[in-house]
Amino acid sequence: MTPPSRTLGIAFSDGDRTGRLAGAVVRDDGTLDGLGFETCTVGGLDATDAAIALFDRLGREDVRHVAVAGVAPAWFNLLDLSRLHDALDRPVYAVSYEESPGLEPALREAFDGEALSRRLGTYRSLPPRIRVERDESDSAASDTAEPLFVRAVGIDADEAAAAVRGLVREGFRRPEPLRIAAIAASAHREATAEA
Repeated sequence: MTPPSRTLGIAFSDGDRTGRLAGAVVRDDGTLDGLGFETCTVGGLDATDAAIALFDRLGREDVRHVAVAGVAPAWFNLLDLSRLHDALDRPVYAVSYEESPGLEPALREAFDGEALSRRLGTYRSLPPRIRVERDESDSAASDTAEPLFVRAVGIDADEAAAAVRGLVREGFRRPEPLRIAAIAASAHREATAEA
């Protein structure tokens, strides 16, 4: 599968109380084609709403897929991928970069009562993570190249894996929309902290 014509990558950068979201619309050739920002609460429950607001603010009907950097930004402000998919009417996939035993132990350590119950409900609703190996035709890939991991909603897991592989540029590990969005989120956090 070739990458979609335009992908919205959403990445987060945490501050003390406010998480910054950046959305980068990136064409299949890797060209940045739009940028937007939104905020959410560190430790809150509003990351999904913030991602929806970011998409709406961009007003980009030409976006074909939405990729998010992980599922627990802003200190366990969990993303509800199914709700995100339903609201945006686009395939949504979350990309992570390392093996993990899962978030449930960390959630239980950090929260209790209703705060834990709500987060566990969202976390348990997520599709399973699939391992995505680097494309063998990528000259930058090697036997030691670390895999990516993807959770997908609204698209077959294998198609999401292929789309993610197609979005990784030579010499980089992250899919280009997420790499650009992460740079923008960090810059936005630094700029707003100085203001």
